[in-house]
Amino acid sequence: MDTAPIPLLEAVQGKGQAWAEIAPRYGVTNPDPPWKTSLAATCECLATGGALAALERRQAEDRLAESTYAAVPAPERQLLALAHTLLRRGLLDEADLARRMQAVRARLLAS
Repeated sequence: MDTAPIPLLEAVQGKGQAWAEIAPRYGVTNPDPPWKTSLAATCECLATGGALAALERRQAEDRLAESTYAAVPAPERQLLALAHTLLRRGLLDEADLARRMQAVRARLLAS
């Protein structure tokens, strides 16, 4: 597992984007981010489909949590670790991820 930083994911860290920091701005009191369920489902689908074994994902997540994303709170750390792993394995395209992140950011800022 290549734990070298990925610039796109590095840019997300430490910018006040953790759920605990965002939720109060929007008056949300649920401690779990709305995407946490989708993240768990995505991990299950990847494992079931054989694209990324659960044990492999957990090991990669642990290595990345100790190094590259140590300063990021959970569950954001899990999300970044999964994105990192998918990018490194070529299952996710960095340019496409950047476009999707921008679209989500635009929707969030529009509300």
